[in-house]
Amino acid sequence: MRSIAILLALAAAAAPLAPVATAQTPAPPTVIRAARMLDVVAGRMVANATVVVENGRISAVNPATMPRNAKVVDLGDVTLLPGFIDLHTHLSSEISAGAFTRAVTNTLADEALGAAANGIKTVMAGFTTVRDFGGDATVALGHAVERGTLVGPRVVPARESIGITGGHCDVTGFAPGVREQLPEDGIGDGPWSVVRAVRYQIKHGAQVIKICATAGVLSLEGPVGAQQLADEELQAIVAEASRHGVRVAAHAHGNAGIKAAVRAGVTTIEHGSELDDEAIALMKQRGTYLVPTTYLVDRINLAVLPPLVRSKAEQILPIARESLRKAIAAGVKVAFGTDAGVYPHGENAREFALYVKFGMTPLAALRAGTVVATEALGRTDRGAIEAGKLADLVAVPGDPLQDITATERPSWVMLGGRVVKGAEPR
Repeated sequence: MRSIAILLALAAAAAPLAPVATAQTPAPPTVIRAARMLDVVAGRMVANATVVVENGRISAVNPATMPRNAKVVDLGDVTLLPGFIDLHTHLSSEISAGAFTRAVTNTLADEALGAAANGIKTVMAGFTTVRDFGGDATVALGHAVERGTLVGPRVVPARESIGITGGHCDVTGFAPGVREQLPEDGIGDGPWSVVRAVRYQIKHGAQVIKICATAGVLSLEGPVGAQQLADEELQAIVAEASRHGVRVAAHAHGNAGIKAAVRAGVTTIEHGSELDDEAIALMKQRGTYLVPTTYLVDRINLAVLPPLVRSKAEQILPIARESLRKAIAAGVKVAFGTDAGVYPHGENAREFALYVKFGMTPLAALRAGTVVATEALGRTDRGAIEAGKLADLVAVPGDPLQDITATERPSWVMLGGRVVKGAEPR
């Protein structure tokens, strides 16, 4: 961890930041003006908006009077939105021809530097919070962002994903004895083994637990939708995480694993590729969120995948699109997530337009990436432009309710009252 901190500090040197206010030198208030602001909670567009920021939080919206000595940034003909939230990222990696040997060629230092670089791309794309599944590197990245020593999104990390020996969460494809994994690395068999895995991840920084309820695409094990964690293991994981006040995100493609994970009490289903009517009804009954990760279907580089993996991708990805249509039509709660790293980092916002294409209104799509994502996280301090919330804001050209692709062109980003992209207050 010491070496990671050094590497992240070096990376931060390449991205200068504004001075951090201290108790001795409080920063003056900042007044932000924009032609429009979207109230995602009320679902209405507010004209000629003014937002006041103090000490990293929003202190007022459209107040009758302005604070004295405030710095002002007039953003002009833009729409001001809450910072976007992506609930499924892999900041420490990106798919490539060498991805399937990375486990034995890359070091933790490589992952840390990759996470730092990808974090910059992500926040510049307007994403001020991510829920990331990237090991110790992104736990450390989150700490660096919170300290203000590195530009990047706020990180809600899972550390290592939890699954069975030889399953989607395990490292496979190598000779016996090479990169074998233990509960500390997220791999366990049986209820007590996976409980140990949960406890270890939380001890070392996990704020969410990610599990592999089923097999997957980007791994060298068998059928893509097969249930992997047994019902008893799923129940033990959720029960243990709940005792720590931590939520569970379940990677799940096939119906059996999806239903078992929902019944066990997970908060989110990641991908949800093979949803039948029973699974959809169960998710609605239990209030389980779907995190669709659908943009990657258009962007994944199939040419770099091993034949087995490519075959699985070509089989499951079209089915996943149809499942998303059904889930949206049925009213399943959809929370924004992209699987960034399976496609190039920084393109996260292109997921919004696909939600609209598959049946959402632009407002519902924007809510999926703000207020609904915040609900899925279990956080109350972000996701809307309201007094008391974190000053995590993004400005996009035009009106995203008329053209949802405006989210792909952010001109200005603020994180905790600090401008990280675009015009500084004067």
